[in-house]
Amino acid sequence: MNLKQNIVIIDYGVGNTFSVSNAIKHLGYRKVTISDQESVIDNADVLILPGVGAFEEAINNLKSLGLDEILHKTILVRKKPILGICVGMQLMATFSEENGIHNGLNWIEGKVTKLDLPAEFAVPHVGWNNVTYSNPLFGVIPSESNFYFDHSFHFDCEKKYVTGYSDYGLKVTASIQKENVFGVQFHPEKSQTNGLKLFRGFFNLIK
Repeated sequence: MNLKQNIVIIDYGVGNTFSVSNAIKHLGYRKVTISDQESVIDNADVLILPGVGAFEEAINNLKSLGLDEILHKTILVRKKPILGICVGMQLMATFSEENGIHNGLNWIEGKVTKLDLPAEFAVPHVGWNNVTYSNPLFGVIPSESNFYFDHSFHFDCEKKYVTGYSDYGLKVTASIQKENVFGVQFHPEKSQTNGLKLFRGFFNLIK
C-alpha cells in the first residue's frame, strides 16, 4: 500500500470532486489534488475523472479547458492510469446519444445510450444495486456487493471491455477497463464501505 501516490482529481466544473477527494483522503492517502492544470496532471501518478449531470455539458467543459488534449497525451501516450466515475466513465466512450449525438474521448469504443427498461423499472436508475464482477479493480470486495447508482444513460460497448454489470431490467455496464483506462458507472464516493474499498483496490492495482 503506497499512501504517498500523487492522486489528481480532474476539475472541469461538473464533477463531484470534493466528495471524491474526501473519500480518498479518508483512506489515508496524503497527496490528493483537485486541478485542471496541465503541469499538475503531468506530475500525477494516477488520475480520477468524476462526473455528474449531462454528457454534453461535461464534454464541452473538458474541451473548453483544453483538458481533452491534455488527457489524450497523458492517458493514451504516457499511459497513466485513470478511473472515470459515472459521467466521467461515459466520457470515455466514442459518442453519447444524450440530447443529440455528442462525440466523447473515444478511449474505449462504444456508445452511451438511454436506459431502455421494462415499465416496472424507474429511470433514472437511482439507489443501491448489486454488481457482478471478476476484476482486480474490486480488490477484496465479494462479487454481488452493492454500490450506489444515479444515471439515466449507460455505456454500451464490447463485452471484452466490461468488467462488471448490474442487473436492472437489463445488464447495465457497471465497470469497464481497457489497458490503463478504468471506469465505474456507480459512485464509489457515495457507496460507503464498498466504495472506499473500491478506491483502495484501484490504487493498489496500479501502484
